[in-house]
Amino acid sequence: MVFGRGKKAKQEQPTEPGEATEAAIDAAATPAGNAAKSSGRAATGPFDVSEIDDQDGYVDLGALLIAPREGLQLRLEVEEASQRVVAVTMDLEGSSLQLQAFAAPRSEGLWDEIREQIGQSVGSQGGQVEEVEGSFGTELVAKLPAGGGDGSQGYRVARFIGIDGPRWFLRGVFGGEAALDRDAAAGLEGLFRQIVVVRGENPMPPRDLLQLRLPKDTTPAPSPQAAPEFEQPERGPEITQIG
Repeated sequence: MVFGRGKKAKQEQPTEPGEATEAAIDAAATPAGNAAKSSGRAATGPFDVSEIDDQDGYVDLGALLIAPREGLQLRLEVEEASQRVVAVTMDLEGSSLQLQAFAAPRSEGLWDEIREQIGQSVGSQGGQVEEVEGSFGTELVAKLPAGGGDGSQGYRVARFIGIDGPRWFLRGVFGGEAALDRDAAAGLEGLFRQIVVVRGENPMPPRDLLQLRLPKDTTPAPSPQAAPEFEQPERGPEITQIG
């Protein structure tokens, strides 16, 4: 598995638009509003750390434990001002899934409110949103205007999903073919279901980011010729930050 490290211009908040980072798009979250549809989460994932027997074999990123898979690349996004890791993006088979975990209220979810705010943000930028029912409950497909290198106008598409857990919610956004094609998203969806969220016991305001970090046993290599574990990612297509 290859790790990359990107830069983030400003701290992410789940409800405020901003500038995109090298990971393409920001993600969205899930809700107790979808509680009935998410009632099987503890059986099908993503999981809370209390719901697994053993943490061995996962890539430990602090708030998130990710199951490795052949061909999977992880890009960790770093906020420039604080140098903290604020998001991780999984790249697999030409598609991407960006992940962030947030503290959430004990008794209610955030997805209904977040979806509304995403819709307002996209609409203010001349884009469109559509709610669809998927394997993760209510999802949001967003289309934002984007200009091509030849001056042509088109759209960038992102598919937002999210899951509520015990005092956390996990939000993800599919980019590339996975945003449009369910078959192309199958591999990343499977990895999403295997994610383990480590909330921690410290009190946190709702919507605060759970802390991510580099794996403890991973260190940058001195040069590309030395087969580094960290690979500087190329800058991908950008989209205005949503959520």
